[in-house]
Amino acid sequence: MNQTVAERELRHAILEAGFSQVGCVEVGRLRYDPEIRRICEENRCGNYGATWACPPMVGTLEQCRQRCEQYTGMLLFNRCFPLEDSFDFEGMRTSLFRFKELVDALDRRLRPLLARYQLLSNEGCGRCKRCACPDAPCRFPDRLYHSLEGYGFSVSQLAQEAGIRYYHGKNTVTYFGALLFREERA
Repeated sequence: MNQTVAERELRHAILEAGFSQVGCVEVGRLRYDPEIRRICEENRCGNYGATWACPPMVGTLEQCRQRCEQYTGMLLFNRCFPLEDSFDFEGMRTSLFRFKELVDALDRRLRPLLARYQLLSNEGCGRCKRCACPDAPCRFPDRLYHSLEGYGFSVSQLAQEAGIRYYHGKNTVTYFGALLFREERA
């Protein structure tokens, strides 16, 4: 697939923001899997109905699809973090917050480059100590990154489609995000 100048510039911005890998996923090939959404509804992570970044607050799968189809491209990105061992839950949590900081840094880099875009991220938001959801609107709507999984995306399938690694080996954790963008300039 031929990369446009804009896509090359966006890939560069993603890598410069501190992410490990980036790959393209065709927006028209995205799969909004109800099974993934059902996993969200089981609320194993505790975010279902508790954050504006996750279901049901992100809308139905059809609403998520309509939102994504407003864009011409998707770049999936990740960052791998080392862990002390496979039970290093504190390391996983610290890494997740570090990943979210990198997404914020990417957002700042993208603002002068793109007129319209949407960032998606792993596992809810975590920006506030206690989310205002559902009692009040999001306190930071311009920095609210919806959950990849909440859109019904299988992250492992997205990684395969994008040609980037999902698993980086023992004693690591890898977090993912995505940039949905239009080719028009800011």
